[in-house]
Amino acid sequence: MKQQEKTKTADVSKPARILVVEDEPNMVAGLRDNFEFEGYEVLTARDGVEGLERALQDSPDLVVLDVMMPRMSGLEVCRQLRAKRASIPIIMLTARGQEVDKVVGLELGADDYVTKPFSIRELLARVKAILRRSAAVPKQQEQHSFGDVEVDLHRRRVLKSGKALDISSKEFELLQYFICHSGETLSRDRLLEEVWGYENYPTTRTVDTHLVRLRQKLEPDPEQPQYFLTVHGTGYRFVG
Repeated sequence: MKQQEKTKTADVSKPARILVVEDEPNMVAGLRDNFEFEGYEVLTARDGVEGLERALQDSPDLVVLDVMMPRMSGLEVCRQLRAKRASIPIIMLTARGQEVDKVVGLELGADDYVTKPFSIRELLARVKAILRRSAAVPKQQEQHSFGDVEVDLHRRRVLKSGKALDISSKEFELLQYFICHSGETLSRDRLLEEVWGYENYPTTRTVDTHLVRLRQKLEPDPEQPQYFLTVHGTGYRFVG
């Protein structure tokens, strides 16, 4: 499971702290080795109750959370952590075939999920992307508004005309990235790498699909967007 080629971690003044909540000792050891090899500080918890306590007490930069946990399920940990400490990113680990758990986990506020057995390179890419996005949000910029839309970047809530919108985890991450890079022209490849965590991806249509959804939910007239502009031949630019 050990990766031979080191990947760059997020540019931060001190190592990011990752809390691994997992009850399988071999999995914990493998994740610890790889995360520490990448320069991260690693905390661990053996069950859901301990995991929630450590997350609230130690405020890690990211939580890697197994769904099937003793004493408290990963889904319940995710739900409670989102209610009490909404800004901590969460990557959920699910067993193959647990499609319902994936959907429920994302609905509860998980930032991403990885299915076991997984490639450590894939997990590291997703960790790197999420930590980079988190670091990109200035501490003073917790709120952002444009038109009749209000965005709470740390509580991950979006209001339009005062009403809460149903925004998926990935839609919110894309919106957050646009806000943090307002005025910049962003290529599809850059969005795929920064928001989805992939340096190579077989198709770019997923960016277009998510952008269409954001326009439908946030633009006054999705057919004539004012905020999410298309830069033909290049990508998109947010001007809100």
